[in-house]
Amino acid sequence: MPLQQRDLLANQARAMIALVQQDNIAGLRARTLPAIAADFDAIAASVTSLSPLMQNSTITVEDLYLLDASMVQPGAERTQFFCGSPTVVLTFNGIPAGKYALAILHATGVPHPQQISIILASTPGDQWQLAGFYAKPMLVADHDGVWYWASARKFAQTKSDWPAMLYFRVAQNLLSPVDFLSSPNLEKLQQETDQARPGDLPGKSPLMLNARGSTFEVTTVDTTTQFGALDIDLHYTPNPEQVAQLRVPVSARQQVTDVMSALLLQHPDLKQAFHGIWIHADQGNGSLFALELPMDQIPSGPQPQAANTPTAMH
Repeated sequence: MPLQQRDLLANQARAMIALVQQDNIAGLRARTLPAIAADFDAIAASVTSLSPLMQNSTITVEDLYLLDASMVQPGAERTQFFCGSPTVVLTFNGIPAGKYALAILHATGVPHPQQISIILASTPGDQWQLAGFYAKPMLVADHDGVWYWASARKFAQTKSDWPAMLYFRVAQNLLSPVDFLSSPNLEKLQQETDQARPGDLPGKSPLMLNARGSTFEVTTVDTTTQFGALDIDLHYTPNPEQVAQLRVPVSARQQVTDVMSALLLQHPDLKQAFHGIWIHADQGNGSLFALELPMDQIPSGPQPQAANTPTAMH
């Protein structure tokens, strides 16, 4: 695009991010398309959470795309834009006719750098208004997406499929600014992620773990930094007998710890890749019992009942 147009869009984007830094929700809403401003709660919540993280940060416009959708037919379900070389593909569903821009910005120089993507819509008088807002951290547990990608490849080379898959997932989340953008690099990352997927990773079917004569139905295994470091985030669905055990604190702690031990017995390579495990015994939409333990506090086998337990969440 012409340099003058690029500078205009970059300045518009920086001005909107400055409002985020200032926690100026009213000011940002005033610069938002009416259709988006009418349902502004989600953006307002993002601004409130982001503003403290971005104080005194340096704002850089990393990428800028001008999107001409003026010829889009009313009711079109899907519109794609092919930008640059190598080609970046942007895919939108149900976008109204008009001219748009996507600005991807980085807020750096702070302990928790952020990546923010905003969609701008052209309005009469060559004015630009906010039409979409997306934010995500640039680091997870002090490492960026490239580090996780490289580490995932090393795990894959040593056939450590579970750490590889979970690290690939973290890399995808960090390196993909928005879900509707694809590129050759992101496609390659997706291919490597698919190739690394272990056959027993829960998804369409649960993972069944055996511990202390019981079988536990693990529904999801992911990652979390809820406690700062990178942990395994495991959810399982207890059966009626297991539910009864979870209502007694000592037996509840033993049960979830046994599940942790059973997972590490089956996949010992997780010990070196993660700080610990956060486990949730789910019932309905909530957890009956949840506990986080560092790897060095998880016993290597079935653990006898103990009265002294770490703090747990019920």
